[in-house]
Amino acid sequence: MDDRAVLVGFDASPAAGRALRWAAAEASLRGVPLLLCHAWTWPYPLTHPLTPRDEEALEIVKTMGALALDDGVRRARRMAPDVDVRPLLVKGTPPGALLDASAEAALIVIGARGAGGFDKLPIGSAAVHVPAHAVRPVVVVPAHERRPSARIVVGVDGSPASAAAVRFALREAGLRDAGVTLVCAWWDPAVLPAPERLPFTDPESIKKQAETRFAAAVEPWLAEYPDVAVERRFVMERARHVLAETARDAMLLVVGDRGIGSSPRTLLGAVTRAVLHEAPSPVAVVHERDPDIE
Repeated sequence: MDDRAVLVGFDASPAAGRALRWAAAEASLRGVPLLLCHAWTWPYPLTHPLTPRDEEALEIVKTMGALALDDGVRRARRMAPDVDVRPLLVKGTPPGALLDASAEAALIVIGARGAGGFDKLPIGSAAVHVPAHAVRPVVVVPAHERRPSARIVVGVDGSPASAAAVRFALREAGLRDAGVTLVCAWWDPAVLPAPERLPFTDPESIKKQAETRFAAAVEPWLAEYPDVAVERRFVMERARHVLAETARDAMLLVVGDRGIGSSPRTLLGAVTRAVLHEAPSPVAVVHERDPDIE
């Protein structure tokens, strides 16, 4: 692990508080600083030159942001007294502030939803926007409390992004003394009606070939982390459903930003978007284009 900071967004919402707890623990495990970012912005368009009254109102909004940031810093220092907590107050939108600050960070942590939005909204726009545009791994922490097991789940499909996800998951498992469950969800052509199944005349053979590719995809990373306990699951279900279900009691679900079959123009693949909305555990989105992934 390098010494770059863990970056966390904080807006004093319940989800942000849980994201802060997750990020503080991660920074402590890595032995790196925690960069705590709060973005403030004036919520209305400024259509005229600023008057003294406007300047005063802007200063009030900025001061409220600084107070929220100070609260986050106090909380973080109580959670992780051994961590160097560094505040960052930025004028702008939360996604933009986090993406700008992430250039020198090793990891970004964000709550599933912030202070705005609807009460029953499972995930806010920032929790989709940041993983879609970041280069570093992004952990999205859900709003509800959980008591997870010591297990990390990672989705594997043989794509470059999933290879990066496996490596990230094994690193995290080493830090947390956790086991890793590697999940390859394989679609079964035998469920098709007979006429449509004609190109797939031997489903069992196709299954064995897919299992072989699965083993080949993960073997180099397993050899690099021999002390991590690894379980392999090869299932014939839709990936979005099996990953969310398998991660129900996990401490972390790790996925690539997009898998096999996704267009290069797609910022987040369909499975990644689905688990961000459906998974009950924190979700780490790892990018193929992360310069730290070899």
